[in-house]
Amino acid sequence: IDSLLSSRSEGEQEASRRLKTEFLVQMDGAATDGQDRLLLIGATNRPQELDEAMRRRLVKRLYIPLPDASARRQLMKHLLKGDYHSLTDEHLDEIVVDTDGYSGFDLNALCKESAYGPVRRVGQPIETVDLSALPPISVEDFKDATHIVRPSVSDKDLSTYLEWNRQFGSFPQDDPQK
Repeated sequence: IDSLLSSRSEGEQEASRRLKTEFLVQMDGAATDGQDRLLLIGATNRPQELDEAMRRRLVKRLYIPLPDASARRQLMKHLLKGDYHSLTDEHLDEIVVDTDGYSGFDLNALCKESAYGPVRRVGQPIETVDLSALPPISVEDFKDATHIVRPSVSDKDLSTYLEWNRQFGSFPQDDPQK
């Protein structure tokens, strides 16, 4: 929602200003009948850039933290479903520890990068590789991939999100880094 409803500024084009105003007007009048219900769900990784008028209309503002160990494990299992791999539960535990601070997007990129490991080990151009002859994705492929795919959310970003949540969130949380 930040791409559509970022804070209004002096240098902003008139068309953009009108679009934001119209969106807010429509949102205010969307559920005027007592029987109607409107559920608007928006997501952003730049909450501090939301227009103040929009922020007021978002009655519940929820901070969704980075995935914890349990969530990372579940997400990894889901992302690997259907892939040929040799990962044991112990290997998954190692990967979960190594991916502390990774977002869901980062984990997706890590799995994709790890899937290239068997192709690289074969040492042939990908067009000539017999996919059925590829070795499974291994824990070593994941270890190698963590050197390429790094966490994309900085400590500074996390602090910004937590501060915004303390100030405007519906359910302020303590800093999990402490």
